[in-house]
Amino acid sequence: MDLANGTAVQEFILVGFEVGRLQRLLLLGFFTLLYLLAMAENITIITLVHLDTHLSRHPMYILLSNFSWLEICYVSTTVPRMLLDLASSNKIVSFSSCFLQFYIFFSLGSTECFFLSSMALDRYLAICHPLRYPQIMSPNFCYALVTASWVLGCLAYIVPVVLISKMSFCGPNIIDHFLCDPGPILALACPPLPNAPLISLIFMDVVVILGNILFVVLSYGSVIATLMKNSSKGNRLKSFSTISFHLLVVTLFYGPSAGLYVMPSGETDSNVTKIVTLFYTAVTPFLNPMIYCLRNDQVKEALCRLWRKKAIFLKRKVTV
Repeated sequence: MDLANGTAVQEFILVGFEVGRLQRLLLLGFFTLLYLLAMAENITIITLVHLDTHLSRHPMYILLSNFSWLEICYVSTTVPRMLLDLASSNKIVSFSSCFLQFYIFFSLGSTECFFLSSMALDRYLAICHPLRYPQIMSPNFCYALVTASWVLGCLAYIVPVVLISKMSFCGPNIIDHFLCDPGPILALACPPLPNAPLISLIFMDVVVILGNILFVVLSYGSVIATLMKNSSKGNRLKSFSTISFHLLVVTLFYGPSAGLYVMPSGETDSNVTKIVTLFYTAVTPFLNPMIYCLRNDQVKEALCRLWRKKAIFLKRKVTV
């Protein structure tokens, strides 16, 4: 087979989850429900922030509503395809579609890294520099952070994905995963493997993942140090309660993703990789809205205000 003019493989086969029919149906039902709940939760947050004037002017909720948009895109990149594979026996994905998913998946993942850093910056300024916070974290600055997060995330992995797509794939074409992940894809490349794609991918992993982890650690470290020094016990407990939820979201995202993509390819079992990937692609978009908003008094008050407005509107409509 002549590989001189480019890629020989024109399509890949996603192995997915190698389970029986009953288990496959149970997984299909469970993750369909989880996907719908994740979509409903994030849409609710976006709608609430958009309609409630108290939240729409607050920097943290501007970031949170845009983070919910990101979560919707993130979960929709992988889960619908996974559900389709669970529902049918056709697990074939074209070469171009596979690399498109690869690019979108990594772009959204790196965008989430930048969003988490933006949220850490917001909490740092709010707690460590409260007097300057309203001037620095203006709505315009928030939208600038949002734009920068999206742009940097979308640009970060263009070069690695393009370089990997130019590699030779001469068979086999079976990807031992439920999505187009770089580890299984690189395992299918024909030798000799060029260094440029691997170096560029590792470089972006180090810059994006480790760079943002360092920024988040420094930001929340400064926040904790400030709270321990200057806050009263009541304010300290309230602030710790708020940032603890932020830190939980950060841990849920960076814990599994850093463990998988910073480690050299081939050092993790494929089943473990699938489970961990499934957790942060399907479960965390469901958990994040609950973590951010479940015990948030401002969100609860906004929900009550929206419900009262709706009740008044319906009452007037019935009266008319």
